[in-house]
Amino acid sequence: MAFTPQQAILELGDAFYDPVTAARFPQTILRFRNDRAAAEVGLDGLSDEQWIAHFGRFEPLPGALQQPLALRYHGHQFRVYNPEIGDGRGFLFAQMTDDRGRLMDLGTKGSGQTPYSRFGDGRLTLKGGVREILATEMLEALGVETSRTFSLIETGEELHRGDEPSPTRSAVLVRLNHGHIRIGTFQRLAHSQDTENLLRLTGYVLRHYYGEEPGDDAPQRLLAHVAARTARMAGQFMAAGFVHGVLNSDNINVTGESFDYGPWRFAPSWAPGFTAAYFDQSGLYAFGRQPEAIYWDVMQLASSLRLIAEEEPLIEAMEVFPETFQREVAGAMLWRLGVVPRGPEHDRPLVGAIEAALVASEAPIDRFFFDGFGGTLPERYGEPFADLRAQLAHYEARKPRDHAYWSDPASCAMLIDEVEAIWAAIAQRDDWSPLETKVAAIRRMGEALA
Repeated sequence: MAFTPQQAILELGDAFYDPVTAARFPQTILRFRNDRAAAEVGLDGLSDEQWIAHFGRFEPLPGALQQPLALRYHGHQFRVYNPEIGDGRGFLFAQMTDDRGRLMDLGTKGSGQTPYSRFGDGRLTLKGGVREILATEMLEALGVETSRTFSLIETGEELHRGDEPSPTRSAVLVRLNHGHIRIGTFQRLAHSQDTENLLRLTGYVLRHYYGEEPGDDAPQRLLAHVAARTARMAGQFMAAGFVHGVLNSDNINVTGESFDYGPWRFAPSWAPGFTAAYFDQSGLYAFGRQPEAIYWDVMQLASSLRLIAEEEPLIEAMEVFPETFQREVAGAMLWRLGVVPRGPEHDRPLVGAIEAALVASEAPIDRFFFDGFGGTLPERYGEPFADLRAQLAHYEARKPRDHAYWSDPASCAMLIDEVEAIWAAIAQRDDWSPLETKVAAIRRMGEALA
């Protein structure tokens, strides 16, 4: 498709962002370009030189924003309200329409300091960029609505970090997102009692991300949409065995698209207490607590919208979340298991049986879904899977196991040891082939599941 630039964000006005300038980097070495994602927004025809000019030096795309914008927001971080945040090492670089007619953003990570950098250097480690490639590629293949890593360019600076060996290499990342408006964007306006801009932002989100015109009931309609979309995200996380790690309200996109990957992990087994972040000592964002955490964040959006709406309709809108989560986690589980849903009265007990069997057996999540795709479990899955096996007998396969992936000796997984090994090859030998091989393997799995 042809590149179709947009500048919708400018409708909101300069109370929502600050114009900024990208850092000047000593080097711009292209390490990853996502031509599959680029084709969806008409940018796959760029030469490598043009790609680096736009996504390493941030020369404006034709017809798009002429200057990057650092977005303003607040948020709860581990349940503590923080009014001192915003885009501190990234900015909104461009907007455009994708091949589905959706408004999309190209946002950055590691592009330099902004008014919200505080004491940070505004940079991104190369390892952090590599990890984001792996997270987004794996999540996309597993059916999770996620941002995509669009570009990764190494920038030639030595960075010092307290939580990893330093100095370490630096990079600038560009991600393709279905919007960058966060729950924390609304919280900032509520914090300053800015009802005019709360109404303006509500209308903007409804028009551009939900295809609806605002009206008297706009706040509750928006809240119901966000509750449903984030419930879907929570269900997809669980089916993928994914732990985001930092589900703060400034990390929750109002389109329900997962993004911003820091200390993420995929759980080796179904362990509800499994955490991704070493600093999450209370387990607030543990694997099994993610739906609760996301629901709590949506409650903060409801609280912000109370400035422009009555409480009762907002409470009713919030009630969408639990029911939607139950439906979405069942749908995502059955999709990954490769069987056709039969309806809530059958699917919910099946999901319960899957969780119970995985907890009791401590079986690897990825291997279980690989072996059971199509609804038939090998005989080696013993007593803990007896109830599940009986229920699966009533389900039909949604597609045959005729892709070559199903003949592999093991499932495609993304556990921490492999992540570290892929990074070690880059750090020690500048060998990018393990990363390239893994991305190809992940996409192949995605083809088999699709």
